[in-house]
Amino acid sequence: MHSHGAHAAGGALDEPGLRPGTPGHAARRRLHRLLAAVLVPLVVLTAVALVLLMPDGDRVDRFPAGLGPQTDLVRAELLTREVVPCPDRAAGGQDGELVPILPPPADAPGVAQTACIAATVELLSGPDRGDAFVLDALSTPVTPFPEQGTVLLSYAPEAEAGEQYAFADVERRTPLLLLAAVFAVAVIALGRWTGLRALFGLGLTLLVLTGFVLPALLAGSDALLVALVGSAAVMFTVLYLAHGIRVQTSIAVLGTLASLLLTVLLAQVFVQASALTGLGSDETSLISSTVGTLDLRGLLLAGIVIGSLGVLDDVTVTQSSAVWELHVANPAASVRELYTAGIRIGRDHIASTVNTLVLAYVGASLPLLVVYSLAGSQLQDVLTSEVVAQEVVRTLVGSIGRVAAVPLTTLLAALTVRVAREK
Repeated sequence: MHSHGAHAAGGALDEPGLRPGTPGHAARRRLHRLLAAVLVPLVVLTAVALVLLMPDGDRVDRFPAGLGPQTDLVRAELLTREVVPCPDRAAGGQDGELVPILPPPADAPGVAQTACIAATVELLSGPDRGDAFVLDALSTPVTPFPEQGTVLLSYAPEAEAGEQYAFADVERRTPLLLLAAVFAVAVIALGRWTGLRALFGLGLTLLVLTGFVLPALLAGSDALLVALVGSAAVMFTVLYLAHGIRVQTSIAVLGTLASLLLTVLLAQVFVQASALTGLGSDETSLISSTVGTLDLRGLLLAGIVIGSLGVLDDVTVTQSSAVWELHVANPAASVRELYTAGIRIGRDHIASTVNTLVLAYVGASLPLLVVYSLAGSQLQDVLTSEVVAQEVVRTLVGSIGRVAAVPLTTLLAALTVRVAREK
């Protein structure tokens, strides 16, 4: 841990509290030792847990043959596209002749439009790269076949010749990469080196999730323990990488840890009290029938913990930074004055985002809510159904943790900023 003031020419040495041998310097060293005594063992414990919980490759469960999503996908360029009579046949012609079933007219009211497509595609990847052939596909309201561009085809090498490829989805890599590039430029333009480090931390977060959390869950490890270890690894790495190893960041880390533990406790209590099973979606039902080693209630708890982390570190970093800036603006402010002013900022922060998590869920689940509305379901029945109730618990538990993070982090920052003398 270090002070930014020590890097300014003459700045730190002109402040009596920073000169070696002074009471202020001794107090700072004691603060650094205290923070190190608390945080270093936690970092070591997290690293050891990562190693112990990291599964071997042969321990990870997979979907049985014939179940689960397609995993072998190849890219193909759509050259031509033509709507043709559907190949399905139905009795109705003279002398038992079978006549083609054509898609319904485009103006047929209340009828979902389905069309049969004969598309000429050229493979851009896979074992048959460069080959062109005619692909038979259906274009439905659920999976519409595109007019042009690049598509993804599922590849089944064991299928009969001519039936190895089937339309899977539209290839969206290019627009998503463009959006990611715009996001990165915006973050770096505002945050500069801090923004660049934050983007690097985002990459490490994805690495922890895909390289540790998901394999450990599939290997049958305790889901809540995996989520806690993974969240701690992400928190230590991302916060210190983005904001530097300093007292201000350490205060945010401590506030995040304490609030995260409160979130875990509340989640366990209310998931149990609400009799939530974790079977709130088609995906979890599929997991339940194929991966017997995975505890779905534990998976729900793990999702709450991981989802809460991103909310909590936003609050704790903001509160710690706010107190530091308040001290810089008024170095003579007392602990009580810093805490009071920081709490006012925190109240505004919480008040302005009190609906954020709720609206985010409503936006993501709007089709489901429309289904309930069409069914004439009462609001209380909707909120207490398994699929919605688990999101209610997730949202409210995360919000309580976020509220608790404000006074805790603000108090820790107010108690330490005058000693740390960070600027």
